[in-house]
Amino acid sequence: MKKRKLQNELQALFQFIDNSPTAYHATANLEKMLDDAGYVRLEEKEKWGIWPGGKYYVNRNGSAVIAFAIPEKKPRGFHMTAAHSDSPCFKLKEAAEVVANDCYVKLNVEKYGGMILSTWLDRPLSIAGRLVFRGKQGLESRLVNLEKDAAIIPNVAIHMNRDMNKGVEYNPQTDMEAVIGGADASGAWLRELAKQAGVADCEILGADLFLYNRDKCRIIGIDDAFIAGPRLDDLECAFAGMTALIKEMPEEYVNVCAVFDNEEVGSGTKQGADSTFLKDVLERICGGLGIDAEEYRCMLAESFLISADNAHALHPNHPEKADAANRPLMNNGIVIKYHGSQRYATDALSAAVMKDICMQAGVLYQAYANRSDIAGGSTLGNISTAQVSVSTVDIGLAQLAMHSAFETAGAADVGYLIQALCAFYHA
Repeated sequence: MKKRKLQNELQALFQFIDNSPTAYHATANLEKMLDDAGYVRLEEKEKWGIWPGGKYYVNRNGSAVIAFAIPEKKPRGFHMTAAHSDSPCFKLKEAAEVVANDCYVKLNVEKYGGMILSTWLDRPLSIAGRLVFRGKQGLESRLVNLEKDAAIIPNVAIHMNRDMNKGVEYNPQTDMEAVIGGADASGAWLRELAKQAGVADCEILGADLFLYNRDKCRIIGIDDAFIAGPRLDDLECAFAGMTALIKEMPEEYVNVCAVFDNEEVGSGTKQGADSTFLKDVLERICGGLGIDAEEYRCMLAESFLISADNAHALHPNHPEKADAANRPLMNNGIVIKYHGSQRYATDALSAAVMKDICMQAGVLYQAYANRSDIAGGSTLGNISTAQVSVSTVDIGLAQLAMHSAFETAGAADVGYLIQALCAFYHA
């Protein structure tokens, strides 16, 4: 039974990631999950009618979503999880097409986030994102996806660079342009995307388009111990957070799942964790429930936030990259992340809360800390608390090759996270 449940969870995760090539698609798919579960969509530009026992969600920019469920009785505070919808990739520039040597059509791209550039070479790529155009009701936005192996970034043959295996530094401007066809292919990709949106290419007024890896998620290992796929960071946690929210109805707290955009580039956008998005939603919840400003601040003091963003697993070939003692393993449960200079929001109290949640859920937990001589990364925990100051823990799932075009994680861990977050939301 447990193996069958794990397989079901993985298949649902795989379907979600495979159908979410961009933050816009990921957000749309999370909203589909919420719609199917009976959540009511709210609009920021309209007044909200919310009620005890209700389930709601709101979208910002098409790439971030906050969903919440309200208990039947007056809430004590908020139980919140946060993740992000974006992943490192290539973004097409405004003038995206380059014709090279009168025989190739290439795409002019720039880095989005901290990418491992070499992992994007010699892979089947495609284009997805959103187009904006003037429709009957004003400006409209449509999601588009070529959904074919449309482009490739070719390596240089070793015969032309005998030092290739001694280390290569890739220039994102000259080395990472994607070939999308021969000379006669000029404009074909844009015409196809415009056709999907139901307009002519000359009618497009704006575009947020990205290259994405067409490789599908899969189970890896002779013992089926691992999963591999694109965008595991951080769509694993976004999927787990929303799945747990939908599974549990609150009793004493407002349950909230926030999936922000732009974490990979600093979160400093209107739809990022450093925006007022979460603060705006929490204040409007209180306003709709007749809770005044003083009571709202009391509720924040009673609230807790789990910031969920994947963590680095012990590398099989490079164990020296990990801390001597705080080195998580895949399939070993929730990773609680610590940092002495507060790149992660975890402190003794919030770590204790998370450990207690895991113990109640029967889920393993483990610790991560950077080597003291390696800077490491950060996440959205402390960024979001700059806007909404609540006790916060930073956690994640252990994975290898973070920010690669194709990442590896433990097959059991997404189930552990869903289980732990269900226990958190059930309180």
